[in-house]
Amino acid sequence: MTRTARPPSFERLLPAIETALDAALPIGSPLSRRLVNAMRYAARSGGKRLRPLLTCAVCEALTGNVLPALAPAAAVELVHAYSLVHDDLPAMDDDVLRRGQPTCHVAFDEATAILAGDALLTLAFDTLATAPLFDERTRLRMVRLLATAAGWNGMVGGQALDIESTGSSIELTTLERMHGAKTGALIVAAVQLGALAAGADEAQYAALTRFAQPIGFAFQMMDDVLDATSTTDTLGKTAGTDANANKTTYASLLGIDETRTRANEQLTRGLSELASIRIGGTLAEIAEYIVRRSH
Repeated sequence: MTRTARPPSFERLLPAIETALDAALPIGSPLSRRLVNAMRYAARSGGKRLRPLLTCAVCEALTGNVLPALAPAAAVELVHAYSLVHDDLPAMDDDVLRRGQPTCHVAFDEATAILAGDALLTLAFDTLATAPLFDERTRLRMVRLLATAAGWNGMVGGQALDIESTGSSIELTTLERMHGAKTGALIVAAVQLGALAAGADEAQYAALTRFAQPIGFAFQMMDDVLDATSTTDTLGKTAGTDANANKTTYASLLGIDETRTRANEQLTRGLSELASIRIGGTLAEIAEYIVRRSH
């Protein structure tokens, strides 16, 4: 399977995102160079950068300027990078390949990977707390928003439910609750951070949140389809891990075709919310790529 080409808007926004992410990460350390190397390895080893792209695209759509979104975009990607490092650990998914490279605990060691994940997470909040161009109230709102999305009732809680459910047959409502937290919460937060960076009004913020929620579900649905149908070379990570772990997924519960259909329905829902506030362009392209992608 050939990889889906990224929209041209990705190539326009990605250099600024990569620069902001690189600037947020430490270069050296008086304590542990190995830890810093592991942090940079985990955060700078490629990836689609969909979450920071969403943050930047929202801000650009509302203001015509991407600059205010760069610090929040880096913060949300740092949280995502930490989550992947920890998800890949032997105690979790026990994966050895991520983005076509050895996972962090394989490239370094398990203890260093745990500490690198911890450091990336805390760095994300430092990045938000010191973000330029915002007043203290906006920074505090951003910090709380990201903490809620990433924490016990968001991404971490969803991961816990995923672990507890492995090997069991779960209903669709439980699956939706799990992925709404594990995957969707950070995607919604990425969009909301872009809205806050842009100074969105209440109506815009609410519509963008309603856009992000179905897009988060669509992302997970397509992840499940790709895990079941693609190859390790195409994905850049081990294919078929869900089936091997006996996990209930959208693909195993609904079938491949029905999951694709539902992902497209979620996309349509999300795009209708953008239309309601007369936003399209790059943000719509990212949403469409989430459903059309091949990896």
